[in-house]
Amino acid sequence: MRHSIAGRATVVGTAARAMASLFAIASVGGKLREVGVFNTTAVAVAVALVRFTNATGVGAGLTEANYDQANPAQCTGFAGHTADGAIGEVFRQATLGGVIGSGIIWTFGDSGILIPVGTANGLGIICPTGTGQICDYHMDWDD
Repeated sequence: MRHSIAGRATVVGTAARAMASLFAIASVGGKLREVGVFNTTAVAVAVALVRFTNATGVGAGLTEANYDQANPAQCTGFAGHTADGAIGEVFRQATLGGVIGSGIIWTFGDSGILIPVGTANGLGIICPTGTGQICDYHMDWDD
């Protein structure tokens, strides 16, 4: 079933600290289908979608929205991380223009990006270079 998290970052992202993230649980993984990130300032900012290999310093849990209310989300969304995480692959990177509302939506085809079973497995939105900023975001996934 499809689920979503959305919001405004609670921390300024850095090269190792996510503005928002999505992690599997001990018994269920997921497949990320879409990510959107939008600038909230008039200054350009680089953003990236990365794989985290641990859940160090994840922020407060977010309320997941369920496309089908009869099937609640299993993966867990987290607000801005409070500590740097261990980053694996970088899946996407883009520069958002220096205009409020400038943004990017990444989609991941028929199969999505796998988030393997296990609480250390997640994906997050970071600011890989330059000065980080607060951004609006959404992440849609199936689990």
